[in-house]
Amino acid sequence: MIHTVDPRQNALFDSFAGLFSPLARKLVEQGWQGVFRHVILALLPVDALAQEFDPVLGRPTKELYSMAGLMLLMEFNDWTHEEAVHRYMFSQDVQYALNLPPSQVSLSSRTLERYLEVFRDNGVAMRVMDAVTGKLVELLELDVSRQRLDSTHVFSNMATFGRTRLMGVTIKRFLTQLKRHDAAAYVGLPAELLARYAPSEHGLFGEKTKDAESRARLRQQVAEDMYLLVERFADDAAHNGRSTYQALCRVFEEQCEVVEKKVQVKTKTGGAVMQNPSDPDATYDGHKGPGYQSQLAETCSPANEVQLITCAQPETAVASDDQALPAVIETLETSDRLPDAMLADTLYGSDANVQTCVEHDVELVAPVPGKAPDPGQFSLADFAIDETTEVVQRCPAGHAPLSSVHDPATDTTHTEMDPAACGTCSHQAQCPVHQNKKSSRLDHTSKERRIDQRRRAQNTDAFREPYKKRAGIESTNSGLKRRTGLGRLRVRGKKSVFHAIYLKVAGWNILRAAAAKKMKAIVAQRIHEKTGTVDEKTEKNAPTNPWAGKTYLQGTLRDVLSTIFHQPIVFRAHTTVRLIRTAA
Repeated sequence: MIHTVDPRQNALFDSFAGLFSPLARKLVEQGWQGVFRHVILALLPVDALAQEFDPVLGRPTKELYSMAGLMLLMEFNDWTHEEAVHRYMFSQDVQYALNLPPSQVSLSSRTLERYLEVFRDNGVAMRVMDAVTGKLVELLELDVSRQRLDSTHVFSNMATFGRTRLMGVTIKRFLTQLKRHDAAAYVGLPAELLARYAPSEHGLFGEKTKDAESRARLRQQVAEDMYLLVERFADDAAHNGRSTYQALCRVFEEQCEVVEKKVQVKTKTGGAVMQNPSDPDATYDGHKGPGYQSQLAETCSPANEVQLITCAQPETAVASDDQALPAVIETLETSDRLPDAMLADTLYGSDANVQTCVEHDVELVAPVPGKAPDPGQFSLADFAIDETTEVVQRCPAGHAPLSSVHDPATDTTHTEMDPAACGTCSHQAQCPVHQNKKSSRLDHTSKERRIDQRRRAQNTDAFREPYKKRAGIESTNSGLKRRTGLGRLRVRGKKSVFHAIYLKVAGWNILRAAAAKKMKAIVAQRIHEKTGTVDEKTEKNAPTNPWAGKTYLQGTLRDVLSTIFHQPIVFRAHTTVRLIRTAA
């Protein structure tokens, strides 16, 4: 049986009346708790939880809005399951945020894990992040026309292995399963091999890696052991379907190769290889290590009171920033948050990305990758070139070419200059035109022209001043990791990691929005609309309303009783009724 309480519904009595002191109540209402209860809670996809239960039969579910809210709270507060259960039952500010009456609240860790599994398996975290961000952008009326983009590394909850230990642990885990399910096959393996992997995972090879030569011999031995096991059980249907055997095959294929029937360890493997059998989806970044990363786009308009993350794009660590920008642009366009200008660092500044942004009417503001010309040297930016036809009109010295023809098939323009003019030109040493006794020739593509023009533009104040805003996203990355635990997650595996990233980013936006004066005013207005609350400041500004109470007016019951007694009614925080006689 499905149990939900729509947070937009007005309650007859305030369940939290008298539980907080006036100061505590004020802090809760003006903090993230107030934003969560009065803005965010109604946005959560309880349908994803409800579809797993019968709408009529069975015992009632936990209140589904509060459970969906708890999934979000536990991620951006970086709570363990035990901490989340404890706060759900005992923390009154959390109960306020979840619109959860504090009487007889109960929740077990197993129940939380069950709901979390449903939430994660249905992949609704991205929906939550998009809904939360969209609503906050709308309410705060944020200017999304200028945004900045960067990636941040995310470590999952796994150990970091070197190559030898990775292969050894993979063998150890396969042998453990083999011994458990087929003792005869396990005993039939060479005794030396079994002895090598008899210690625990933490104790593997502890006494055999003292110098480079011994480490190389050990790695070769482990590679040969792995090959023996892969070949031995390749046709054994009882074992070759197990995840431990499949991991064995994958690690061997990524780390080793067989050359002339001899096993060799690869010199380099690249980053798209397994880092730990416990998290087969994690890959490797040469600068930041194993794990995952997330592309983050954030508003950076000076007109905004606060800046929010508009897009989160989780990836594995090996993914290139250069290849990520098109997906970010498409996501922003789909969510109707596409900027006019996107600020990014050099890794995103390829010509292909610039052209992708142009197709979406977005200006990519990013430094040009690659080596710049030596100081004093001319580039294509110094030539007068028709950007429509790519035809060269004049050289930097003002000379017109003998001919300039663009080939659309190769996107190359072949330009012939006058050898006589070039031979007497004072800029020969600076010019990119190739000269010999018979000709002076310049070949260029439209891509090369655009890159040279961008490189020239990035050395101007017109580029530098607006680009300074890009650096602000570095503090956002740092804040996300400190406040929400994004730097090292409590989970592993692609599905769980992506789930956590989306919810932590959504939580960060809630925290940032809660700091905005405009959001505080919106929450205060919604509280007033629900409960009829009028504070002292409001009462002073409206003296014509003599029965306006200083605490919580319960609108529906107040109106009924006022009609019965023919005089205004005020409910105090302790819910007693006082009849206020108005002056004649």
